[in-house]
This record gives sequence, structure tokens and C-alpha cells, in this order.
Amino acid sequence: MSKPDERAAAIEVRDTSLAYGETLIQQQLNFSIRCGDIFVIMGGSGCGKSTLMRALTGLLEPSHGQILIQGVDRWRTPSAGRLALMRRQGVMYQSGALWSAMTLRENVSLPLEVHTQLSKQQIRELADYKLALVGLAGFGDHYPSAISGGMRKRVGVARAMALDPEILFFDEPSAGLDPLSSRRLDELLLQLRASLETTLVVVTHELASIFTIADDAVFLDAEQHSMLTTGNPRWLRDHSPLPEVRHFLNRGEPESEPGMSKS
Repeated sequence: MSKPDERAAAIEVRDTSLAYGETLIQQQLNFSIRCGDIFVIMGGSGCGKSTLMRALTGLLEPSHGQILIQGVDRWRTPSAGRLALMRRQGVMYQSGALWSAMTLRENVSLPLEVHTQLSKQQIRELADYKLALVGLAGFGDHYPSAISGGMRKRVGVARAMALDPEILFFDEPSAGLDPLSSRRLDELLLQLRASLETTLVVVTHELASIFTIADDAVFLDAEQHSMLTTGNPRWLRDHSPLPEVRHFLNRGEPESEPGMSKS
């Protein structure tokens, strides 16, 4: 009999509802993200994946409930405490969101310049180290326009890691990439988790990425404005009793009956 997973929760979402004004996006969300996991937020278009990501990163206050970051309620702590929590996380946006007039090194250096008292030489060395971690050693003097889309995504990852955060958030990291670049990015995320022991939270609808990287996941539903289930995506694909979940995770393949494993 296997032992229960006793790792602490990096993030806890408790009876949380999300809305824009009077427009309800999601309600009654309850799930935890374990420290060291790669956790995927998945679901169909318009279900609120990006809205949930905004709430987890501190850009949107829940209309109800709590979101705890390592046991601390972000919205019930003083502003200084909220800023401290923000520094413990890094975010890679869907487009990479790089400054086109800055070199890759300058893009990665920006959080270090704003949030630390390090010298220019120390910042330069750290920025080059972060670029090396994502496979871009020697590219520090290049500008974003001079590199491929997949490389720009990697720079976005390097910048998200600049302050050595404990939690990294990725919004559709594979969007717009060819299958090979997408696979390489997935491999990078797995390497980072293994080497840095960082918790990763990823919004994606790409099945290949979901099955490659995810330890755990939550499935959001647009019609019910709530989560339908949580669990490992491979297990959910093969065993979930919910047809909506099986259909989403079996796109392009014949569905298995619940309880049956794919060969």
C-alpha cells in the first residue's frame, strides 16, 4: 500500500469564486498545488483558465474565498506582505512579453535591477547564468527580433526565474510554437523542476504538453462555471467517470471506457 503524499501545499484554493464585476467566471474552486509539482490548469475555450491564473498570481482578487500562497492569504495580508509574496513567484506570459528595444540580457536583468541591490556586474553574471539555464548561453547581446519564437519563450522563462522564485507560472507557453519547439520547451520545464525544485503552474490546452509535464491538474468547465475534477491527466483520460473530461483528454483518439487503460 502506497504512502500518502505528505508534501506541503505551495498553493491552496479554498471555496474561491472569480468574477469581473457582475460577470461570474468560476465558483466553488477547491484544490491544492503541492510543492515541487507541475500543475496544469486545463479546460475548453472560455472556461476561465487565464482568469484563474490572474488570481493565483495576484492580479485579480477573488470575489469570494481564499487563495493561500504557502499558507499566507495574499489578500488578507498588508501590502508589504503582498509584495513579498509577489517576489517569491515568477511569471512567463503567453507572448513572452519581452522589451524589443532591450537585449536578451537586459530583459532578464530588469527584475534584478528593480528588486535587488546587486552590482551591475553581479546582475550581468546572473542574467547570463539564467540564459544559460534555458539553453541560450552566448545570446545575451541579441535582441528579441533576432531570435526565433521558441527562443523568445525561453528568454521569458529565464526572466521569470531571475529572482529565484519558489513558484513559476506559465500562461500557454507552447502557444504559436511548432511541435519540435513545443517539445523542447516541455523538456526545459521538466529540467527546471528537477534541478531547481520549483513548483510550476501551467495554463495549456496542448494535450502533448499536458501528458508530458503534468503531475496534477484541475479541469475547469465553462457551462457550470466551476471545476469538474482534479487529478493526474493520464489517470483522468483513462479512468474519469466524467464524459466532458474524457472527451477533452481523448481529442483525436478513440475514448476508453472508464476504468480501462490504454495500451
